[in-house]
Amino acid sequence: MSYAIEMRNIRKEFPGIVANDDVTLQVKEGEIHALFGENGAGKSTLMNVLFGLYQPDAGEIYVKGQKVNISDPNDANRLGIGMVHQHFMLIDNFTVAENIILGSEPTRGMALDMDKAVKIVRDLSDRYGLDVDPLKKVEDITIGMQQRVEILKILYRGSNILIFDEPTAVLTPIEIKELIEIMKRLVKEGKSIILITHKLKEIFEACDRCTVIRLGKVIGTVDISDTNPSKLADMMVGRKVNIPVNDSPYAPKEKVLEIKDLTVLDSRKVPAVRKLDLEVHGGEILGIAGVDGNGQTELIEAIAGLRKVHEGQILLNGEDITRLKTRKIIEAGLGYIPEDRHKHGLVLDFTVGENMVLQTYYKKPFAHAGVLQNKVISKKAKQLIKEFDVRTPGEKTLARSLSGGNQQKVVIAREVDRSPKLLIAAQPTRGLDIGAIEFIHNKLLEEKKKGKAVLLVSFELDEILHLSDRIAVIYEGRIIDIVNPKETNENQLGLLMAGRKEAGRQA
Repeated sequence: MSYAIEMRNIRKEFPGIVANDDVTLQVKEGEIHALFGENGAGKSTLMNVLFGLYQPDAGEIYVKGQKVNISDPNDANRLGIGMVHQHFMLIDNFTVAENIILGSEPTRGMALDMDKAVKIVRDLSDRYGLDVDPLKKVEDITIGMQQRVEILKILYRGSNILIFDEPTAVLTPIEIKELIEIMKRLVKEGKSIILITHKLKEIFEACDRCTVIRLGKVIGTVDISDTNPSKLADMMVGRKVNIPVNDSPYAPKEKVLEIKDLTVLDSRKVPAVRKLDLEVHGGEILGIAGVDGNGQTELIEAIAGLRKVHEGQILLNGEDITRLKTRKIIEAGLGYIPEDRHKHGLVLDFTVGENMVLQTYYKKPFAHAGVLQNKVISKKAKQLIKEFDVRTPGEKTLARSLSGGNQQKVVIAREVDRSPKLLIAAQPTRGLDIGAIEFIHNKLLEEKKKGKAVLLVSFELDEILHLSDRIAVIYEGRIIDIVNPKETNENQLGLLMAGRKEAGRQA
């Protein structure tokens, strides 16, 4: 059988780790083929080999039955292979059209023909139902729309084999549905898609077949119609996976976080949080549900001291932290898992060990008389690496070199290990595999059982419903309702998230 893509016996090693160990992947023409595995299993490495970013140490690649040598991404593009990376590669102050044509610009004589570029982008957008405005600047469009720009970039270059690396990690539920529809339209147009994902729900909604990789080796390839989510999860992790739910009784303790009449401005100096009141108690997980862009980011950044408060007050254990610097807020008892691990969670060019102590490096036992105690830091990092199953060659590895999911584990290990009075968990399982999600959910529930307060902000409604004691729905910067998760469902939450309630009620 002639496959759109066939990778035979691929091996790729890095210092201290075999990322791909004799991997064979066969993708049929006109299918959506899932590549499924744990963080650090080798999925992205394999696709980087296919796209020419890495060279394999052994193995062969065939495109439509012909053996090829892909030495760099230009070779991949010429062979019709395009890749939408997990972290978008766009220039914020360029327009959509400028980003799409960059490196392959249409010209009229010696001059750039922007009118032609805009027309090409509009035509492509209309053809595939992407609804992208070519004249808007990238910095002014949503994350979901930026992803569409990335898709248009590879379609503009004539790609027929499309690689999507964790494409839904930063999307809202509505945007995820839209992306799946886009992928299905692309396949109907004759494209073949390889989808790297951790999300079982998406595999069963979008894919025809699935190849499971564990620790760099292929476990098997299955037809989606012949399997079920439990079997795939077991194949991926190598054991039975049980995602925990919050089934302990709701018995709130003292008030840990109190927000009064809070107003916070966004980057355009427009109110993103409007006169918001909220309380979180010890021994509870309060989930915040809402469509992206309704003030969640500004709210949690204000609590963490990363964004100025325009009006109102924030109290942590009765202490006014409204105007305090971030370090003082952390010392007052805040733990913070940010939604953007690269921007606020990690120093990418620091080692894993250094990142593990970012909040405490200046305290004993990690420092003495102003001098870092590297042996103590290494010992602590090794303990957390083992406890949180961070897939890394060692504590001296740069955080930049880890997979996205393992970077997230470093952040979560650092924050949860301190067991703060209030833990803000913003998109805590974004980019994590199902085994890691199980682990993180258990950690959050442990914090609740210790009597700590957890503020959970997530676009994953399953996560909100399964973990929360109460759910606060945010819409246009206000909490419009607080509901009991045992008395609601995804549809009702969706209506609230769309603003289908004029006045809130307390649960």
